[in-house]
Amino acid sequence: MPPTTPALRGGIVFLEPEQGRVLRVVPFQYNPDTLTRTLTPQGVGEEAGNRLEALRLKGPPRETFKFDAEFDAADQLDPTGGRSAEPGRTGLFGALSALESAVYPDSAQLLREESMASAGMIEIAPVEAPLTVLVLGARRVVPVRITEFTVTEEAYDGELNPVRAKVGLSVRTLTVDDVGFEHKAGALYLRYHQGKERFATLVGGPVLGAVGLRAI
Repeated sequence: MPPTTPALRGGIVFLEPEQGRVLRVVPFQYNPDTLTRTLTPQGVGEEAGNRLEALRLKGPPRETFKFDAEFDAADQLDPTGGRSAEPGRTGLFGALSALESAVYPDSAQLLREESMASAGMIEIAPVEAPLTVLVLGARRVVPVRITEFTVTEEAYDGELNPVRAKVGLSVRTLTVDDVGFEHKAGALYLRYHQGKERFATLVGGPVLGAVGLRAI
């Protein structure tokens, strides 16, 4: 009997924002059962009565993803597929902290800002945080910003380490409007956008009979 191919797992990848070097990969222990995507078009003529602009788009739509990822320390595997040694010591603290790091500034940055403030200086612009990339298979590799992060801890071990938890994530796609074309996030977004265009050509040819019409 041929060996079965393990199912791909989605996850979050953190990249160094300028060069795109991989800093950390956090796979989902279980892929989400459901995922909600919302696209809000950016039209030019959105106000009523502007006939000249009604069909124009001024940029990519604002796209959001919303889903739950579940984790269980009893079944936790390391990224290489082996059994993790972590649960016996810290439960899910490692996996949860790795995901939560996307919404925390680096502690070194906080200390630097405090040191500068004590010296009467201010930082013009904070250092860029790692780029967060949502990976849901090879066809959906999307640069995102996390807009909502909810953790529901459902069970604990004897030392109050969480051993079962559900993470609710809401993220917004970063587009070339947000970061430009030269940024690593812009390049990833453009590849994602172009993939949609390629897939769109697979269906929806100019055959009106498919919708019961001869002419329109």
